[in-house]
Amino acid sequence: MLDIRFIRENPDKVRWACKQKGEDASIDRLLELDERRRKLVSEVDSLRAERNRITHSIKEAFASSDKDAGNVLREKARKLSDAVRSKDDELKLVEKELNSVLLKVPNIPDGSVQEGKDENDNIVVREWGEKPHFDFEPKDHLQIGAMHNLFDMRRAAKITGAFFPLYRGAGAKLERALVNFMLDTHTENGYTEILPPFLSNRASMTGTGQLPKLEEDMYRVEQDDLFLIPTGEVPITNYFREEIIDEDALPMYFCGYTPCFRREAGSYGKKTKGLVRVHQFNKVELVKFVVPEHSCDELEALVADAERVLQLLGLHYRVVRLCTGELSFASAKTYDIEVWAPGMKRYLEVSSCSNFEDFQARRSGIRFRKRSGKPEFVHTLNGSGVATPRLMIALLETGQRRDGSIVLPEPLAKYFGQAKIDG
Repeated sequence: MLDIRFIRENPDKVRWACKQKGEDASIDRLLELDERRRKLVSEVDSLRAERNRITHSIKEAFASSDKDAGNVLREKARKLSDAVRSKDDELKLVEKELNSVLLKVPNIPDGSVQEGKDENDNIVVREWGEKPHFDFEPKDHLQIGAMHNLFDMRRAAKITGAFFPLYRGAGAKLERALVNFMLDTHTENGYTEILPPFLSNRASMTGTGQLPKLEEDMYRVEQDDLFLIPTGEVPITNYFREEIIDEDALPMYFCGYTPCFRREAGSYGKKTKGLVRVHQFNKVELVKFVVPEHSCDELEALVADAERVLQLLGLHYRVVRLCTGELSFASAKTYDIEVWAPGMKRYLEVSSCSNFEDFQARRSGIRFRKRSGKPEFVHTLNGSGVATPRLMIALLETGQRRDGSIVLPEPLAKYFGQAKIDG
């Protein structure tokens, strides 16, 4: 959420942000409501002050035995109380609508983010490693999976529905190995591990920006008004919701494994087959709480932490800076990390690392107390460290050999218990 004072003082910049992100928030209506709210607050304060003055005069009138004057003043006080209640009721309605519109206003893109409409305007900032070369035509992950019976999408669809994966045998073991490998990698790098609830309430989903905008894309438990989490970002960021953190405790870094659930509305086809797009997937999330002046540098460090997973696994990837039109509703700046899948002959996003500045913290009430004693909103950052489905695609397709076996990177092999998948 943006500070209403910032919107009031920079309406054109906010309108620009809405246009860049394709949001239809009515800034004119928001400013009207803000003006009306401030006027009502002033009127209520004046009425209360007048009522308090008269209440004091009533006491004086009755103390001097002037009952007639006291009764007149008492009637004035009653009418003022009625007026205060009426204005208060109107103020509550205005504030409710104002907050509703505020929740639909997106974050402002950082000044270092290039303008653009879609992925064609994103910028590749660096690549790591080289694309693997084969002396045979590499298979895609579905072909490899079928050879080794690693997953069963057909039976998963029977159990639940389309685009819910089922891993089995070495596939299930590899998935577990990836999660443990990534958690250990990040905790050794200074992150504190959290295993959060996998359901979040409406306040938590609103705090990180998934609601109200994306409610139709979420899986909701109607009876309890709870949501299956779309990302570990939601429960881990909300760990400090409505709290004040001591400045000396910052920065704080957390990582956590969670399953993630998303309807992923959109078209399906060859480019989204198999594990590329699924409604349920596993992920290790990275979340940072930092002081505002360090958040830009912390984003670069966050990306490097996510990259480290791919470097240890020896996978070729590239880092892409998203343009304004590709940023999420809540993000000020985002880098995507895309790993190369040789069987599919394309890059696949495995991580999205974002700086939200104080946008999420303002919605969630997460502040820190400066050494001077004045509370300020923290800056929050998060990124996948990383998501497993597309990572598994890259691992299987990169590690495949002519004889059909799959060679695993040494750091992962010790978690899996063997250096290759064959047979």
